[in-house]
Amino acid sequence: MILQDHGAWSFFIRSLRQPVFRMEGSVMVMQRKLRLRSRSDFSRIYKAGRSFANSQFVVYWMKRPETERFRAGVSVSRKLGGAVVRNRMRRVVKELIRLNADKIAERTDFIVIVRRPALGMKTKDLERSLLHALRKAGLLAGIPPAGPDKRRNGGTTAGRPRPQGRPHV
Repeated sequence: MILQDHGAWSFFIRSLRQPVFRMEGSVMVMQRKLRLRSRSDFSRIYKAGRSFANSQFVVYWMKRPETERFRAGVSVSRKLGGAVVRNRMRRVVKELIRLNADKIAERTDFIVIVRRPALGMKTKDLERSLLHALRKAGLLAGIPPAGPDKRRNGGTTAGRPRPQGRPHV
């Protein structure tokens, strides 16, 4: 027997100014207006947006001042597996976005592309990796984007500049 009392959830949802997710039966779903669904939206972000990647995810994003909340899309390639595998990964990533919706910056559109190493990971590790990618992209509200890795871009090491060229003997 399934309980249909959603009193606590409906109070929570009504208490928000504009809810990001709503109840559909016993499942929380992202509001339609907060989802990127059309091919033109995806193409616009791929062409004009910026990107960041780690080994599990690629995040493309674009600022949209005319939207009040963020809008998210999730893409999983056919190369990663059959429909069951792809749909499961899509659901897991959307759930991670839902759980961290209060941390994500407003007025942005972003697409999360799942890479092969994410398939074998536990949900907690996926969440950590997704938040890492969003932080590096500057999409977490109130958290400045992490700077570039100084070891890779020729920066300083322990306060000393790196030697350039061959050492003189």
